[in-house]
Amino acid sequence: MNIGTWLHTKLHGRQVGTDATGNIYYEDKRVRPAGQRTPRWVAFAGEEEASAVPPEWHAWLHYTVDAPLVETARKAWQKPHQANPTGTAASYRPPGHQFSGGQRDKATGDYEAWTPGS
Repeated sequence: MNIGTWLHTKLHGRQVGTDATGNIYYEDKRVRPAGQRTPRWVAFAGEEEASAVPPEWHAWLHYTVDAPLVETARKAWQKPHQANPTGTAASYRPPGHQFSGGQRDKATGDYEAWTPGS
């Protein structure tokens, strides 16, 4: 959080809650005129990455729901939320990827290369 956001949060923010990763969610505590939305924002615990916001808080931040959804309402078959790992060391790298040594298994024989004009 930069100094401007930190100062605005200290002066005008009211903490609404936190998520499992430590992100803190705020809304403006100043009274708004009728029909005007109360600003909402998040202070990220780590790197500022939008995909780190779990669905229950995403819905609240974007005014889809009036109150944050209860995190314990998850079904047993639902996996816990995780941020998008694209571009990080945790991203998926298929066999033969350059970062994995660049070697892959030979074709299994069901592939025939196309050559123009044949």
